[in-house]
Amino acid sequence: MEMIKGIVFIQSGTFNDYGGWALDQQFMDQMGSSYLIAHGLGKAVKDATTTVSFPEAGEYKVWARTKDWVAPWKAPGAPGKFQVLVDGKAVETVFGTEGANWHWQEGGTVEIKNKNARISLHDLTGFDGRCDAIVFSSDAKFAPPEEPDELAVFRKKAQGLPENPEDVGTYDLVVVGGGIAGECAAISGARSGLKVAFVHDRPVLGGNNSSEVRVHLGGRVNLSPYPKLGNIVNEIGPVKQGNAQPAGTYEDAKKLKAVAKEKKISLYLNVHATGVEKEGDRISAVIGKDIRTGRELRFKAPLFVDCTGDGSVGFLAGAEFRMGREGREETGETIAPEKGDKMTMGSSVQWYSEKRSGPVQFPECPWAVQFNEDTVQKVDMGEWDWETGMNRDQISEFEFVRDYGLRVVYGNWAYLKNKYSDRAKFADNDLSWVAYVAGKRESRRLLGDVILCQQDIEGAKAFPDACVVTTWTIDLHYPEAKNSKDFPGQEFRSIAKHVKINPYPIPYRTLYSRNVENLFMAGRNISVTHVALGTVRVMRTTGMMGEVIGMAAALCMKNKTTPRGVYEKYRMELIGMMKK
Repeated sequence: MEMIKGIVFIQSGTFNDYGGWALDQQFMDQMGSSYLIAHGLGKAVKDATTTVSFPEAGEYKVWARTKDWVAPWKAPGAPGKFQVLVDGKAVETVFGTEGANWHWQEGGTVEIKNKNARISLHDLTGFDGRCDAIVFSSDAKFAPPEEPDELAVFRKKAQGLPENPEDVGTYDLVVVGGGIAGECAAISGARSGLKVAFVHDRPVLGGNNSSEVRVHLGGRVNLSPYPKLGNIVNEIGPVKQGNAQPAGTYEDAKKLKAVAKEKKISLYLNVHATGVEKEGDRISAVIGKDIRTGRELRFKAPLFVDCTGDGSVGFLAGAEFRMGREGREETGETIAPEKGDKMTMGSSVQWYSEKRSGPVQFPECPWAVQFNEDTVQKVDMGEWDWETGMNRDQISEFEFVRDYGLRVVYGNWAYLKNKYSDRAKFADNDLSWVAYVAGKRESRRLLGDVILCQQDIEGAKAFPDACVVTTWTIDLHYPEAKNSKDFPGQEFRSIAKHVKINPYPIPYRTLYSRNVENLFMAGRNISVTHVALGTVRVMRTTGMMGEVIGMAAALCMKNKTTPRGVYEKYRMELIGMMKK
């Protein structure tokens, strides 16, 4: 439908059929939208197609919003090439060939013969070409805006989207983020009698434990002093363990089925939180955007839970947070660096290959990270320790971090298949799966009334609001020494340094914001130091956080109080609920 005279705007997420392309929302906050990615592991994917109504036949200029995704490294070859087809005929420009940043690449002119035209994205390489949107204009002088704020207005107007978000209702509790922590919070809240909106920006639940990322559940559950904590984790968690395993290992359907059983949960998949509305120090609503259409939704409630991992809701609401490593002089932690810095643990782009009955080819990748006999990783799979971006901002630079992980995997595999002296060993291996959703470990940590630190855990400090038992080691990741020597500042392999702990119940006061009155948090974004994050960040532990928050939220509603009020006045009631 034409919403601006002479303009036809096609958001890639609205395509009728994605074909072999996938919808990627990981970088919406940085580049303004989700986009379709041709993640074919070197084999061109099936066309994405849609039918579009033009106001009239005639000549139109065409643009695609895209980028040359390897240009940040000045790498040759532009692997993400694709074409735009109109009724089966390619426009004159090959897209994805220029520019390190997202921009409108001009595609020349095209003759529209039928008012209802079939538009296709035609991948040429299988190596992660990407398209945010396509614009057709009958005005030869028009060019779509590049400036982010102007583009956001243009995007909304050109699609005929409403000026204001659509109200989807008022709930008792809004849970944002559908990993293990978020799902446990939503189910626990619903079973405690709350009407819950459960908002997640992917088509499947599970976060890092979904088939999109494929990290197994770590930590133990059902321990004293509250042995019932962890029951929901057990309900939704997959039976099998292991990282970077076949998709079925992670039982995505089981997670969705558990939520579908709960009549008090309204599940909103494919919705990314982009804003909040506040009244004083309280959030009154979260604004979410449908990653496919751009349609905005408003979720109202007296209580909110940030399970986004990145602390996105808290950040939007002005919650105090930390990012990076505290210094020893600040926290007194012996494991902390002497001086604080911005380093975080990295993100993993996991992958594996499978044996076939005969040789399988893989193309040379001159645009990928280059290897030699000494630096090549002589393996047929990569899991948690293929970790990138420790010295990069895991939010603002996250597309760079993920893309570097892809360049590493493709470059290493190309060397093993084509140049390695013992390449016969890998001849029958087929690169079967590479994650395009990166498994992130650390970014923002929202601050609560208690900031848990190393001394609390190792000294077994007794808190009156002790709840979730953390059992994992203090497990912190660092660049692997040889990898640092071979790829200084661009490491992609990590080591884990473990400090054993005794099972330790963490305080409830780490699970709510100290300056946003009605905001809980569960997951890797709770109130801990970088060092303490090393133990609490594993998913069985974060799931129990969600279980506790669902109970605490019910007490907030029952007693018309805040998360802090539960600690101050109703702590014994919460203890009673955790024992049941």
